Amino acid sequence: MEINKITEIIIGCAIEVHKDLGPGLLESAYEECLFYELKKAGLKVERQIAVPVIYKDIKLECGYRIDLLVENIVIIELKTADAFNVVHEAQILTYMKFANKPIGLLINFNVTMLKNGIKRYRK
Repeated sequence: MEINKITEIIIGCAIEVHKDLGPGLLESAYEECLFYELKKAGLKVERQIAVPVIYKDIKLECGYRIDLLVENIVIIELKTADAFNVVHEAQILTYMKFANKPIGLLINFNVTMLKNGIKRYRK
């Protein structure tokens, strides 16, 4: 499936979750519901994928985890923050680098309209 189609389905599923739940819940609730919607949409999705930090010749298991990985190509990082900040952007870009994935979606469910809480990153 083409990357743009995958991200279109992901965003549609996220909007569905946000319409039903609204803002104000914990990230874990949105993660569980988005996981459900993505599976229902027929996408291959994995949760809480470990991301090792690579430093020179050393692979460090530091406890970093991708919230959702869709079709083994799109990283989804979920937030429930007042607003995105530079740390959120750095986090998803780092995950994309270390996991060697070309697309990342940063989704903040703590907004009144979800379209204002989605940022797409491409390697």
